[in-house]
Amino acid sequence: MSRSVAGRRSLLVRRLRAATLRQLVYNSPLAPVPAYNSNGLGLIPPAAAGDEALELLAEGGFTALKVRVGRDSPADDVAAVRRVRAAAGDGVTLVVDYNQGLALGEALQRCRALDAEGLAWIEEPLRYDDLDGHARLARDIATPVMLGENFYGPREMLAAIRAQACDLVMPDLMRIGGVTGWLRAAALADAAGIEMSSHLYPEVSAQLLAVTPSAHFLEYVDWATPILARPLQLRDGLAQPGEAPGVGLDWNDEAVARFALE
Repeated sequence: MSRSVAGRRSLLVRRLRAATLRQLVYNSPLAPVPAYNSNGLGLIPPAAAGDEALELLAEGGFTALKVRVGRDSPADDVAAVRRVRAAAGDGVTLVVDYNQGLALGEALQRCRALDAEGLAWIEEPLRYDDLDGHARLARDIATPVMLGENFYGPREMLAAIRAQACDLVMPDLMRIGGVTGWLRAAALADAAGIEMSSHLYPEVSAQLLAVTPSAHFLEYVDWATPILARPLQLRDGLAQPGEAPGVGLDWNDEAVARFALE
């Protein structure tokens, strides 16, 4: 091999190592991604939801929050959403998540009760693979239906889109098939005219959403923050994708050793 060829290959390798994931895929400049805080607002008493909402908004200047629903009483779910709305204000985007907790009949009742609350979406009210049931819900309620965290590969997402089972999608980076699966899913969402958000893995998902044509929201959780050398940065409710090589992750070796299980 000539020195000139070897030199060019060496230069290419160095450039690839120094490139971010998003730059490798699309050669696009880094851009912030809208995020919602998913760190709290579980099935707590409605009276406590307002104060917790204010704490979550302050964590990164957020303007969007997720509220978990599925309490014993549908009225308590409505009350919790209203407490959050009263504390956060009308300018904050609210979404809710049933975590697959309902059967169709109850889902119709409960989701209709939430239709007047100005929610951006209702997530997984039914078992994730009940596409017929979700299609019925999507037709019969006013609030958009969100699916996606349990799509195992882009073909499952395509099946949901074809069944008209959801208005919005939010793939999980691992389950959708990593970077390749994500990019295929993003193309499907774009072709269908459906907005696409993310599920977990915010440090990597922020880079992928930045090259997703129909990008909507990043789901933010801080679960990995204690063991990262450079945690994901948030300003004014926007996630700032990392600029480190590859997917942008560097471990805090001292913290990893401290939290390791023997």
